[in-house]
Amino acid sequence: MPEGPEVETIRRGLELGLTGQTVAAATGVFELPVAGARIERVRRRGKVLVWDLSDGRSVMFHLKMTGQMVLVKADGERFAGGHPTDSMASALPDKSTREVFGFASGDQLFFNDQRKFGWVKLVPTAEVERDALVARMGPEVADDAFSTAYLGAVLARHAKAPVKAVLLDQSVVAGVGNIYVDESLNLARIHPARLAGSLTPAEVKRLHAAVREIMALGVEHGGTSFAHYVNSLGGRGDYLQHARVFRREGQPCRVHPDTLIQKIRVAGRGTHICPKCQRLPKVKYQI
Repeated sequence: MPEGPEVETIRRGLELGLTGQTVAAATGVFELPVAGARIERVRRRGKVLVWDLSDGRSVMFHLKMTGQMVLVKADGERFAGGHPTDSMASALPDKSTREVFGFASGDQLFFNDQRKFGWVKLVPTAEVERDALVARMGPEVADDAFSTAYLGAVLARHAKAPVKAVLLDQSVVAGVGNIYVDESLNLARIHPARLAGSLTPAEVKRLHAAVREIMALGVEHGGTSFAHYVNSLGGRGDYLQHARVFRREGQPCRVHPDTLIQKIRVAGRGTHICPKCQRLPKVKYQI
């Protein structure tokens, strides 16, 4: 599933291509009556993309595991983001296409999803934050609400849980998934199996700074690319080329070249660590 930096990269590309466009028609399985509305704003909440329309309504999108958005301009130029499949470059619509937005300019936006878990829905703009999924989300990483004090309070409230499990909880902080949790914990020099309540104030401060730094780097590098992912700015997400630990098991730590990155399991998820950077104290932790 795309994480915050991947969705933010898609948002930025679509913002350039769609802001100010008027919808001529929307066809597909979601049957959205949005013809005649103009896209005023393209924004993101966690992993959800939102188009705010000129008529006081908003279109919400969630890509889930295999969703993708492909904008085909009237001149044939193409921008795509999401799960990497041939649909990004092939003729559209195809069998994965779930919704097609046609614009007065002649441009078209295809929402494709092979596994059909992704969704699109139309709601009043005032109700976006009250949506069942959005309402459960914690603050965005860059928000003032995501402060060191906030993080410390959340970790204390979930004192018996592994710190990785707490960070993966979207009600704690929005948009941070497995990749960026592993990276943040490594940068903060904290073992992911540490109980959240065991972190010292200094460690909480380091972790807060690390989450912000890693998420910013993820956006800067356009997210990650596992195959032929091309993001909606026309480039490839290359964060994994700069990753500290994720998908680097068996390779040298970037800080301690004499130590190899290990892959373990924490909170039910594959987890990457440097055993030298992230030492686990000799007490029992719940993994």
